[in-house]
Order: sequence, then structure tokens, then C-alpha cells
Amino acid sequence: MPDLFGFDAFAPREIAARIEAIGVTKARLPLLSTLMLAVLAGAFIGLGALNFMLVRSDPTLGFAARQLGGGVAFSLGLILVVVAGAELFTGNNLLVMAWADRKITTAEVLRNWVLVCAGNFVGAAGLAVLVYLSGHTAMNNGLVAEQIVRIASAKCAMPLQEAFLKGVLCNLLVCMAVWMATAGRGVIDKVVAIVFPISAFVAAGFEHSIANFYLIPLGMLLQSLDGVGQALPAITWAGFAHNGLPVILGNLVGGAVLVGLVYHVIYQRSAGVRSLPHEAAKGSEPARTEST
Repeated sequence: MPDLFGFDAFAPREIAARIEAIGVTKARLPLLSTLMLAVLAGAFIGLGALNFMLVRSDPTLGFAARQLGGGVAFSLGLILVVVAGAELFTGNNLLVMAWADRKITTAEVLRNWVLVCAGNFVGAAGLAVLVYLSGHTAMNNGLVAEQIVRIASAKCAMPLQEAFLKGVLCNLLVCMAVWMATAGRGVIDKVVAIVFPISAFVAAGFEHSIANFYLIPLGMLLQSLDGVGQALPAITWAGFAHNGLPVILGNLVGGAVLVGLVYHVIYQRSAGVRSLPHEAAKGSEPARTEST
């Protein structure tokens, strides 16, 4: 409902119903559509991480400018996912709202999460290979490559508890970005809603599993270059798993529990809100316009 300032957005109770209806559609997308949209999302998040590294690798910027500026640059990833349409594992943690209201089964939720996470890895790691072969990381006299290796090495050596908790905090903000973007009726609304929470999680150094699917494989490729990463701990697949497992679990807790189930209790369970029939009937349209 428009207010005195002319804003026109869905109310929180309407957002809950929309996200539930979208979750039903996502859970029942055909296999090929799910995988292709997931590959796109992985590549989109990788492009956001690529954008972030250009800011992060600039030594002339102060700490706050690099962190906040890099966060704004990283927001490109989720903007592409939401506006262009793709299936992102971290955003799809909100499927728990439809599951908690018994609109989809546990098997459907798990199928979506496994397929989307796998597709995200293919898209993000595939982009990492393309970026490596393109020579992009030689920009700024090789400082881009150096920063990627430093960050990837630190991620692989991160203590499990730290990785898990940073994953929780990250996806709390990512799913809040998705929640608020769902309130928007136009592209500008969605972009504004996304930028602030996404830039906050990046600036704070939290852990996003799909971004790491891009950064760590790219770090592995770059660490063999002369002058890059020789004094740092090696980036390995074991280190990738050491980071990936707790971060994925943390992302699940942050998104599914602290956002999805909390809002389910507030709006769906307590008030008995039903999904909007016209949203569920749109077929794949919600996955294109609100896909996360």
C-alpha cells in the first residue's frame, strides 16, 4: 500500500505469502531448469566476487573504503540472480517456509538444495576457470591475483567454529536481502533492497558458500604463479572442504532457521496465512522474477 512518501511495496505479511508460493514453484521446477538456473546463479555470484576483488585489491583505499566499496560491488551477484532469474542455494534456504506450512515435502526441499548447490558449484568454479584463462587476475600489476590467493588461503585455514558462525551471519543478511527484494514491485526497488544487507555481510567478512565456490578454486589455480602465494598456506581441495562444510551448514542455519522459520512462526503459523493462489499459478514466472 503506498504511503505518504509514495513508496509502493508489499507488506511483510504479503512477503511471507509470496515467498511461500515461490518456494512451492521452485521445489517443483523440472530437473533441467533447476540445474541450468543453478549454474547461472553460481556464475552470477562469481561475477559479484570478481567485482569485489577489483576494489579489495586497491592498496590506495583505506580499510573501510575497501570493505564497504567491495561489498557494494559484490551486490552485483545477487542483483543478477534476483532480477535476471537464477536458483541460488543460499536464497533457496527460504523454501523452509513452504515446507513448514506443509506445501512441499522434505524430499522436495532436499532435492532442490542438493541440485542447486551442485549447480552453483559448477557455475562458480567454471567461471573461475574462465577468469584464470582470460588473464584478468593480472590486473593492477598482479595485485588482483595476490589478493585472491590471500583470501582463499585464509578461508581454507579458518577454524571450523569461525567458518560456521560467519556462515550463519552471512546468510541471515542474504536472506533478509531476498526478503526485502520480494517486497519490491520494480527493478529499482529490488536493487536498493539488496545492496545494503549484501554490502554489510561482505564488509563484515562473513562467509558465503557460493562465493567461496568461485574464490577457492580460482585461488588454487593462481597459487602456482610466480610471486603469488609462495609464503601462504597451500590452497587444496581438503582446505576447500574444511571451509565449505561448516559454511554451508552455517548458511542453512542463518537462512532457513533465523529468517525462514522465524518469519513462518510470525506470519504463516500464527495467523494461518495462505499462499497467494495467483502467485502459485504462474508456473515458472516466480522463479524468474524472484529467483534466489
